[in-house]
Amino acid sequence: HARTCRAMVRKVTLKAFGWMSISALLGIVLAMGLYYYGLRATNAAISINFLNLIPVVTFLMAVLLRVEKLAAGTRAGRAKLAGTAVCVGGTMVASLYRGPLLHPWPTHLLHHAAATAPHHHRNMPLGTVFLCASCLAYALWFIVQARVGREFPCKYMSTLLACVSGTVQALAIAAVIRGGDRDSWLLSWDLRLLTVVYSGVFNTAATFCLISWAIARRGPIYPSMFNSLSLVATTVLDSLLLGTDVSVGSLLGALLIVLGLYAFLWGKSTEMRHLKQQQQQQPNANGTT
Repeated sequence: HARTCRAMVRKVTLKAFGWMSISALLGIVLAMGLYYYGLRATNAAISINFLNLIPVVTFLMAVLLRVEKLAAGTRAGRAKLAGTAVCVGGTMVASLYRGPLLHPWPTHLLHHAAATAPHHHRNMPLGTVFLCASCLAYALWFIVQARVGREFPCKYMSTLLACVSGTVQALAIAAVIRGGDRDSWLLSWDLRLLTVVYSGVFNTAATFCLISWAIARRGPIYPSMFNSLSLVATTVLDSLLLGTDVSVGSLLGALLIVLGLYAFLWGKSTEMRHLKQQQQQQPNANGTT
């Protein structure tokens, strides 16, 4: 194993490390950084909607870059197009339409959460721009990851090097943006340190391992189907713990995103199943001729 690792390190060429650095810029610096800015300008219930759009935006970018075929003439292709349109419409509804406010929890819980939750300046239009840019960066990151896999197939080593490159890039950007603000660089035993540790251990390391484990056993479509559960859980917890109002617009947008996402995933899974059947039939046909 150690000999294999040393052999892989020697295969890290300048071209391979360049693709890893691009991957780090898209997936770590831009995607995560812009998402946190969007989360601060909106709220958790709105922000989680955009995570559900990542498979759809990845599909659109792959079609535009000719990495994947559209196949609009098939039933699966039409389902993917319809799901994409419904997801985009649901995101616009959740971001732009508020509607009547709903209070699904007892009044004293809402008052307690409102009294203890920190208040931030909300800027929905700007936050939506940040979240859309983050979603686009995530989509490009998935596409670039395919190229990284071809240039350097050892995924654990490439992930390590990408994290190192992303850390250096993030430090450089932070030095430009917050270089003179000494308080921004200090960590103490408070919620800020807990957030950093949680993001590193669970949001990055544990999540990557669990998703890789699920993909290895059920394929890439299976884990993304559970993104909609995070939307429901975040909306409930955001209202219950932080006192965020639940509006009709956010619920309607979330419902549209869930419906559109599952229509898209159904079309994608049907397309992959047909492709697999064709690949299985082709060797049989060649064997009989």
